[in-house]
Amino acid sequence: MATMPKTHTRMGQEMTRCLELCQQCHRVCAEILNTQRADLNEPLQRLLQDCVDICQTSANFMMRSSEFHGQTCGLCAEICLKCADACEEQAGDSRLAECARLCRQCAEACQLMVAMATPR
Repeated sequence: MATMPKTHTRMGQEMTRCLELCQQCHRVCAEILNTQRADLNEPLQRLLQDCVDICQTSANFMMRSSEFHGQTCGLCAEICLKCADACEEQAGDSRLAECARLCRQCAEACQLMVAMATPR
């Protein structure tokens, strides 16, 4: 039985982690938006929606092993970081703090996907 080279195994493990974080980030941002909170300003609402959409798109690209998953992960990381910053500006809100934490973890995992997908 042939074994996969370690680089492919690591890529698979990291992609699985990234996929899971994209799905978690998508879920939390969508839940916050669905509560229709009056205290969320319009720019934050747009960022949360952007995050929902790009996390789902990145997850879809990874699930089908698209050759373009590195590019979608790059944009996902950028949007997640902006969303995390905006959520952190709402001091004292535990749900937004959780969202910011997940957005940062997702961004980190996506940045790793970009680095791993870039040909050397």
